Amino acid sequence: MIALLVRDLRLSVRAGGGFGLGLVFFLIVTVLVPFGVGPETGLLTRIAPGVLWIGALLACLLSLDRIFALDWEDGSLDLLATAPLPMEGVVSVKALAHWITTGLPLVLAAPVLGVLLNLPVGGYLWVVVSLALGTPALSVIGTFGAALTVGLKRGGLLMSLLVLPLYVPTLIFGAEAARRGAEGLAVQTPLLMLAGISAGAVALLPFASAAVLRINLR
Repeated sequence: MIALLVRDLRLSVRAGGGFGLGLVFFLIVTVLVPFGVGPETGLLTRIAPGVLWIGALLACLLSLDRIFALDWEDGSLDLLATAPLPMEGVVSVKALAHWITTGLPLVLAAPVLGVLLNLPVGGYLWVVVSLALGTPALSVIGTFGAALTVGLKRGGLLMSLLVLPLYVPTLIFGAEAARRGAEGLAVQTPLLMLAGISAGAVALLPFASAAVLRINLR
């Protein structure tokens, strides 16, 4: 599993697997929002948590179609299916590699980009915490969507239509936790819901993704 993780991380850097692409997209969204809604600091302060979460969600979505595409194209996915490593382990490693190359940079960049949106001082910590709890769910759910559409021509659009509705609960509770933290309100409930979604996704979806991959490889 460690060897597979290292391989996927190298592919993300060398073969255009999405490393840095999501971060650049996140930056573009954050920079363009003040131009679209105007320079009013009060409005930017109110919408900053939601904008950061929407930007992070779309940035994660941007690189999902690359999770299994390279392995499908060169035949590596067939070899992984017959390897001693269970397919559930392969899926888990793929999701972890996606989070390291996409989700983790977004978590680290969010406080810096929050300055552009006039995020309240009290909101920086909770934006980071909410993204750290929520982005694993985005990666695991996205891996499931990528497994459903692997091998399909123009499967990226179909995958987006399948994955976006599944992202909505994570977006709602993540943005709510960040908003409450920025306003100095209690954040325990949305954070617990967010952690529950991530824990449930990590526990269940690798099995569903593995089953889908086995069907697609027949």
